[in-house]
Amino acid sequence: MIIRNAGAIARNDAMRSDALEIAEAGIAAVLPENVIANSIQLNGDVLDIKGHKYDLSRFKRIFVLGGGKASGTMAVEVEKILDGRITAGIVNDRYGVDVKSRTIKINHAGHPLPTEDGVRGVKEMLRMLSKAGPDDLVIFLISGGGSALLPCPAKGISLEDKARLTDMLLKSGATIAEMNAVRKHVSAVKGGNLVKYANGAAVVSLIVSDVVGDDASFIASGPTAPDCTTFSEALQILKKYGIYEKSPQSVINHLENGAKGLVPETPKPGDPIFERVNNVIVASNIIALEAAARKASEKGYRPLILGSCITGESREVGLVLSGIAKECLRSGNPIMPPAAIISGGETTVTVVGIGKGGRNQELVLGFLQNFTPGMTIISIDTDGIDGATDACGAIADATTMKKAQEMGLQISDFLKNNSSYDFFKALGELVYTGPTGTNVSDLRLILIRNEHAAPQQ
Repeated sequence: MIIRNAGAIARNDAMRSDALEIAEAGIAAVLPENVIANSIQLNGDVLDIKGHKYDLSRFKRIFVLGGGKASGTMAVEVEKILDGRITAGIVNDRYGVDVKSRTIKINHAGHPLPTEDGVRGVKEMLRMLSKAGPDDLVIFLISGGGSALLPCPAKGISLEDKARLTDMLLKSGATIAEMNAVRKHVSAVKGGNLVKYANGAAVVSLIVSDVVGDDASFIASGPTAPDCTTFSEALQILKKYGIYEKSPQSVINHLENGAKGLVPETPKPGDPIFERVNNVIVASNIIALEAAARKASEKGYRPLILGSCITGESREVGLVLSGIAKECLRSGNPIMPPAAIISGGETTVTVVGIGKGGRNQELVLGFLQNFTPGMTIISIDTDGIDGATDACGAIADATTMKKAQEMGLQISDFLKNNSSYDFFKALGELVYTGPTGTNVSDLRLILIRNEHAAPQQ
């Protein structure tokens, strides 16, 4: 995986090149080939998953299932460890992902909107689970994107209606936790419901987290985790973001019936169906941030991790980050330049325009509203795809601002239309990786140094 940006090549700028290299180190730390190897060991017949031990000699069969934007690459790594022991398996990954596996089938489906191919994959998983029993082990591979890639609409809701609901949620400005609270309650398998199909088999889920706080019940809408949200909360979320009246009637009927107790709630903490279930986080945003900090230190910058739990409207978060960076240059607080301010989490975009972009591109555009020379910012989605674009994010520095002024590009106009992609494409400032095979949400980096000063050695 190599991060590409045309501007870095054309300008041969050291700080810009450093930013790309540091960001790449962050992503590399959470690639499945690294996190799976660090989380799972097979010693004889004993499979040790971060302290959860399974004596494989006691299980008749091992099934590997899953879905999400890292599920294909996770499947390949699990196969390497359990070579010859897997009975059967299938995971749902995105269209275009090219990974080769032996026993585990890679089923390609749509994201961010669910597709029929995804439904077919889930049905095959359920058929596989129907053969399982108390003497079997089910390993579930879960990662961000699983909410769309593991579609199985609740009875009475069509896939088209679920896709329409998803599209509205994505554009509403709702957080990932809020979106998934709704999606759990319009699904037959999310919110812990998948465990019902396991027939008492032992279940262990290996989870690559793209959710702030790493709550397993919200990652991919928690197919194997108990759910604390309710039908009533799902309805309130739709009303909060003004999409209740616009939602498909089948969705509203289902949620209203659930709130009245006419449809069973998702299984809650303490439910006996989870007695043989372990949900294990194997990768998360903070791992990527810490790796980026180590690389920044190697490159001569003083690293400061602001946190992995930053949320909010993308353009506003960008504006706040620019204020922090400006203070670093002005007074040396909260850290003295040369500095690397690193943060993660997942921001949101409330779509009001008709433009094209992603939350990371819009964050960088928001940052540029209060830009000061001496800074380089890069913000990327670790899965390689920012929004519905071919870029993973954007990078910007003083040269970006100069070129934008020369071309007559007004930041406010592009923010108004949610056209961050068009702004950065025109300037050659988009950043690309292609699908990375992992997904721990966003990585943001601001390199700061007084102009004409080199990084410390």
